[in-house]
Amino acid sequence: MAITATALSLNVADEAASAAWATRHLGFAEQMSADGFVSLTHTESELNLVYLRTGLSTFKPSSAAGHADGLLVVFVVDDIDAEYARLQSEGVRIVTPIETEPWGERYFQMADPNGVIYQLVQWVEAPSEG
Repeated sequence: MAITATALSLNVADEAASAAWATRHLGFAEQMSADGFVSLTHTESELNLVYLRTGLSTFKPSSAAGHADGLLVVFVVDDIDAEYARLQSEGVRIVTPIETEPWGERYFQMADPNGVIYQLVQWVEAPSEG
C-alpha cells in the first residue's frame, strides 16, 4: 500500500471555530471549505486537518458522528517551552500544564473552542532518578 497523503478528520459542532483556532494558533491554512466542512493544511508539513460539522447527512458511517471523547491530536515540536509560552500569551486554553514524563515525553495539552484536545510534545532526555 502506498499512502500518498494524510488527513485527520474531526466531527465538531462548529467547524469554522475549530478551523480558525488551528489557523491562528497552530500554523494551518485553509485549503478548501463548504457548508459544514473546512479542510486545512499545515504550512510546514504534509498534515491536513478536516473539520466536519456534526449532523451532516453526508457523514458516513452515521454511527461515528458523535464527538470523539478521549481523542488527542498530538503534534511533535522542536521547542516545547517556547510553544507553551507563545500559546499561553495568545490566550489559548491550556488544560494540562507543561510537564515531563519519566520516559522523557515533555508535553502540554490545550483545547480548541469545540473542546478538541491538542497535545504538543517534545522528546527530551528522561529525568534521572534520585
